[in-house]
Amino acid sequence: MTMTIRSLVAKPELELKVLVDGRPGAQDAEVSWVHNTELPDPSPYLRDGELVLTNGLWHTGPVSSRVFVEKARGAGAAGIVFGLREEQTTTPPDLVEACRTAGLPLMEISVRVPFTKVSQAAAAQREEVRQRELVSRLRLGNTLAAAISRAGASGVLDVLRRDHDLPLAVVDRMARPLAAAGADLDDEQLQSVARALTRHPPPLEIDLGAAGRATVFIVSAIGNVDAALVCLRPAHLIGRAEQAALQDAARLLGLEVAKQQALAALQTRFASELLEMILSGPQRAGEVAGRLQAFGIGPGPLAVAAVAFADGDTATLPGLAEAINEVFVAEATPAIVTAGTQDAVAFWPWRHADRHLARMGRRLVDVVDRRFPGRRPVVGLGEIAADAVALRQPLLQAREACRALLRRPDGPRVAAFGELGIDVLMGAVDPGTLRRLADTVLKPIREHDRAHGGDLERTLRVFFDNDGHRARTAAELHVHVNTVTLRFAKIRKLTDLDVGTTAGFVELSLALEADVRAP
Repeated sequence: MTMTIRSLVAKPELELKVLVDGRPGAQDAEVSWVHNTELPDPSPYLRDGELVLTNGLWHTGPVSSRVFVEKARGAGAAGIVFGLREEQTTTPPDLVEACRTAGLPLMEISVRVPFTKVSQAAAAQREEVRQRELVSRLRLGNTLAAAISRAGASGVLDVLRRDHDLPLAVVDRMARPLAAAGADLDDEQLQSVARALTRHPPPLEIDLGAAGRATVFIVSAIGNVDAALVCLRPAHLIGRAEQAALQDAARLLGLEVAKQQALAALQTRFASELLEMILSGPQRAGEVAGRLQAFGIGPGPLAVAAVAFADGDTATLPGLAEAINEVFVAEATPAIVTAGTQDAVAFWPWRHADRHLARMGRRLVDVVDRRFPGRRPVVGLGEIAADAVALRQPLLQAREACRALLRRPDGPRVAAFGELGIDVLMGAVDPGTLRRLADTVLKPIREHDRAHGGDLERTLRVFFDNDGHRARTAAELHVHVNTVTLRFAKIRKLTDLDVGTTAGFVELSLALEADVRAP
């Protein structure tokens, strides 16, 4: 119970008499402290919620009761106590009227009771309140500690929800919802929380759109801002006891987040070691099966996927592996996910037809897209590995398919290695070789075009864009089909390559493709 005017009036030893009740609820509003003053203007020294104690010595001066009351009310005073004295045995009527007009509570205290007794009573009551709050917080701390040991972050929120009926969520700096109770945040709201955690210092409140203003309680693990306990209420609507409970919970949640981070780091190291084993080749293939079993993945066929971003480095994106893992958690499928600087790789058991693998790839793209908007993720898929020993080749295939997709900014987002054809072939050739191939074949064609204002190179490109159809090529170039044939004859004379033969068709096509890909 907090200290109020009603609680002080209820103490018979203070002999307080209420003359003006004040505005509705004023008798039960919290009194922060008592302030003794005889200044005609007490406002510079008053704090919000203080109860003014005065003998009215200012009343004989030029200041009226109306001005004194207005100054006190403007400073946030909880009310006024007028101390009777032998020279002033009744409370001045104009002070009573001024308090009634201002809606400010007014009490009088008898001549027999000094103001020090009121201060002592206020101090005793405040100490009693503090002791109760301390005991309550200790009990809550014990309850929260038991809840976090039993059910983690969700257990903590359940306790807070039960005691305070507040909508709560715990969100980490990677926008992952770690727990929720009465607060269902969508992807954009989760991202808003994560962005707020990157600010220095993080804000006390954030705007969550349809959910309104939310108060943020920082959750720190090992001194870092790692997560937030989010209450879907603005700070001014959260009571003092609720604020204290949420702050205690945020400190306790820091231990849980630190534990989860340590576990995630251990799993990441374990998965990275597995990746090295697979890439090492046959000499360590025997260890791979045992490592997979430690992750709950038994013997049998395995699928492999690589995930990368069009703008490169994945090391700047903490949480990528966790985002990918959400897909497998949702399907109750054990998986190993590890993220490096260039891509993230996932291995998981496969019991379906190969045609369903693309669906899993699309799910991965969708989840990563939502978590990292604007980064354009792509997913490369390798062949299904018969068992753990055969994982190396599908892993290389998945990564190569991923790189091939990245070279096609307007191409598909998901593809299997076997679907990419020339993209994989070109990806296996170093850029210098591609440049030499393009220059060797195309140089005489370009020199002719520059010297004669010709369109030989353009004709070739339109021809291959139209899958080798001469009539469609002529129509797109707005020339007769015989003109196209004559241009191909000139190209054959310049390069000794004939588009009418398989060898000429392939070499000219590869040269144009190499020209696009080579720096």
